[in-house]
Amino acid sequence: MREDVFAFPALERLIYGKPAAQALAAEVERFGAKRVFLVVSGTMNRTTDEVEKVRAALGDRYAATYDGIPPFNPRSAVLKAAELARSAGTDLVVTFGGGSVTEAGKIVRLCLQHDITDVDGFDRFRAVTRSDGTRVMPQFEGPRIPQIAIPTTLSAGELTTGGGATDERIKRKFGHENPKAIPRTVIFDPAPTVHTPLWVWLSTGVRAIDHATEGLCSPRSNPVSDGMYQHALKLLGSSLLRTKRDPADLDARLTSFYGIWLAIAGRHGGVEMGASHAIGHVLGGSCGVPHGYTSCVMLPHVLRYNRGANAERQRLVAEALGHPGEDAADVLDDLIAELGLPRRLSEVGIGPEQFPTIATNAMHDRWLHRNPVKITSPEQVLKILEAAA
Repeated sequence: MREDVFAFPALERLIYGKPAAQALAAEVERFGAKRVFLVVSGTMNRTTDEVEKVRAALGDRYAATYDGIPPFNPRSAVLKAAELARSAGTDLVVTFGGGSVTEAGKIVRLCLQHDITDVDGFDRFRAVTRSDGTRVMPQFEGPRIPQIAIPTTLSAGELTTGGGATDERIKRKFGHENPKAIPRTVIFDPAPTVHTPLWVWLSTGVRAIDHATEGLCSPRSNPVSDGMYQHALKLLGSSLLRTKRDPADLDARLTSFYGIWLAIAGRHGGVEMGASHAIGHVLGGSCGVPHGYTSCVMLPHVLRYNRGANAERQRLVAEALGHPGEDAADVLDDLIAELGLPRRLSEVGIGPEQFPTIATNAMHDRWLHRNPVKITSPEQVLKILEAAA
């Protein structure tokens, strides 16, 4: 018999379909917070009234706002946010935006907990994966200040216990993992997401499909997670196409939120991701490719590379996406094309001259060493990259 552990995260509540400002006000009251610090999307703060609705709902509990988090969450920006949060006497962090904003909230809380005030201060809290797949996981006290997350993309970082920040000096993003990093409350309100650029919404939806696909194809799959992943694929495949046809369809957007919820929940059952995630992390943190796009350009090619090891599992992916009996990689490639998203590395500005560095750096990502076809050298990664060129 297989032995494993399904570790339920410390997420207390997931509120869905309710207006974000209204739901947030009730949660802040429940927490008894007095100084609420907002980390928000800069574009949404400057061009819509969504953040103002949240500030108004907080009333005298509102402390301050930071809206300067760029993609990939650079350490310098996190430090600026943490400095403002510290000076505001923050007792609750609320994030309202995409994946980088959500991650920034987690790392700001880490900064407040451990008085991180310079870029080197992050290093003693970062996880390290060696090129042979062995890991060094620092043990530290998790943040005591809670977080409420209101996501506006489908990247699903609000449902995980880890977060990352990029060391701009070496262009590498490092992870910081702790069970207490996960937000205590997540609010899924589809209405503000109509302000998210459509390509961002759809491509982060493909990122969620990547979670479910690599999870379903993982050697460590289990029947409980399988059910979550298969239904996640069913919901995401249909809802993303509906949103592509009608971006104002809020029911489709909420259905996509259900899909990412299921796709991440399956991971808590000990299931691991594979090479698509690993290479994607490097394409994002080191090369600046948006994380949603990394899944668009890598997932079908990784599936083809792994087909000999898990063809039966890949058939489950195709079936969940509504194409029983077809090749999963081809089904996903067609879906990505129908969504109008890139499918090759050349389409996201990555050329062959970058492949050796990408392959070497990918060896330091934990998920690469969990791939169904065991990867032990950068040369194997190069083969995948060349197929995706």
